[in-house]
Amino acid sequence: MSSSNTASVNKIEHLCIIGVGLIGGSFAQAVRRAGLVKHITGCGRNIANLEKAVELGVIDDYSQDIKQAVKSSDLIFIATPVGSFQSVFSQIKETMKEGAIITDGGSTKSSVIEAAKAVFNHVPENFVPGHPIAGTENTGVEASFATLYQDHRVILTPLEQTNPDAVNIVSQMWVAAGAQVVMMDAHHHDLVLAATSHLPHLLAFSLVNTLTTLDEKQEIFENAAGGFRDFTRIASSDPAMWQDICLANKEALLEHLDYFCSDLNQLRDALQLGDGDFLMKSFTRAKQSRDEFVANKNSD
Repeated sequence: MSSSNTASVNKIEHLCIIGVGLIGGSFAQAVRRAGLVKHITGCGRNIANLEKAVELGVIDDYSQDIKQAVKSSDLIFIATPVGSFQSVFSQIKETMKEGAIITDGGSTKSSVIEAAKAVFNHVPENFVPGHPIAGTENTGVEASFATLYQDHRVILTPLEQTNPDAVNIVSQMWVAAGAQVVMMDAHHHDLVLAATSHLPHLLAFSLVNTLTTLDEKQEIFENAAGGFRDFTRIASSDPAMWQDICLANKEALLEHLDYFCSDLNQLRDALQLGDGDFLMKSFTRAKQSRDEFVANKNSD
């Protein structure tokens, strides 16, 4: 990141990361590397993880008390499971300083906004909902790294009442972290991510779970090839986190799941009937779409 990209960004005196895992830890490392923060406080329930975060230089200090952690913070980044957001908002509301900016890395946005409304009776003007479209199947601060967001999209879903200055600061921090910032309506975000992220995770978990229940499971896993590994990699993701995401975005996810099941039933019927033409058309269309997606990503 060139100095011209970071020079216009106001340095954050005190950043608080609530949830110092892959997402929160990587954000902390990225903005520190860009020279945008002076002090980073971490907050979480796992004391060993927080101590490791200090040891690795991801954060400067920590507190397991959210109220204490956010007391003097200028920017609060919430990177906990989306199901915990209402509780987190309730705690930071009591002690966060006036004018502090809140943003997050949650994979659903409508549920996060509703959680803010439930606690604050409105969406605070300095709350900038966000979602970095990046990650791995690994968890914990030791899985975090400063370049996680490099050349990845970050979707921000500000509301009409959101403070433009807060949006600008959060946006510039993500750009300094190497990300491409996109603005989107929260409802539309949830529909898109249900199809591109939440449904694939649901299917990967489901496939591995199905194979695990078969009598031949040991032989199946022993003889699994690269295709199985590639398709099911995301089934190694945090189950608790994905339980929260699926439930928080269930309406959009159910819509896409029903659509997928309908297509899957058509494939089953074609297979049963020996309809090779239908299979060939489906496979060809899928290959072309996948190849175009990869080519476009490589040309970005």
